[in-house]
Amino acid sequence: MERGYLLHSRPYRENSAIVNLLVDGAGRVDAVARLGSGKRSSRALLQPFQPLLFSLSGRGELKTLNQPEAYAPAIPLQGDALYAALYLNELLMRCLSHSHGGEGLFFDYHQTLMAMARNFSQPQLRYFELKLLMELGACPSLILDASGDAIEAGLGYRPGNEGGLVTSLQANAIPGRTLLALADQTLESQDFAAAKQLLRTLLAPFVGEKPLVSRQLFANRSRSE
Repeated sequence: MERGYLLHSRPYRENSAIVNLLVDGAGRVDAVARLGSGKRSSRALLQPFQPLLFSLSGRGELKTLNQPEAYAPAIPLQGDALYAALYLNELLMRCLSHSHGGEGLFFDYHQTLMAMARNFSQPQLRYFELKLLMELGACPSLILDASGDAIEAGLGYRPGNEGGLVTSLQANAIPGRTLLALADQTLESQDFAAAKQLLRTLLAPFVGEKPLVSRQLFANRSRSE
């Protein structure tokens, strides 16, 4: 049996859906799920943030999902944590494909959801985004610049045209202290804005130009409070 999480689903043929999964050791897997009806229906089970056990069959890119069952209670996400988790799911859907499957992301994703359910904080998102960039092979060194020199806390940096980070005097340069804190997973409140700016810039080629719905939902929530 495989274990994984549902990232997204959409109706397919009668009484079935295409489900996009994050599978332990396999990364993103797309499959057809037969939903059933009545007491045998799996509709309530195939929901985001529900840890699942299942088997997969088929040789093509679109598999068939068989025998889904819960192997633990659904992770209880509320408020900001729920919106943040929806962002993670949308981010994975945009960034992962059959050529960039994210095979090593399952444990980090699970741990991030669990941490957010306990006590949501912004750095949890940044550290997961960093792990995603590493899986995509698109994360520059955060301790050495493009020339191989050590990142200095008092200098500013930006992504270089040829990869890596280069020193910068621009007003929106990323402080070296933020890069070092991100590498050590010790971000503090003064680092949040710069860390978000850097990671969004690095993820942009994978996310594409279409705005993320989850970001807008979170922004609307923040304005309404």
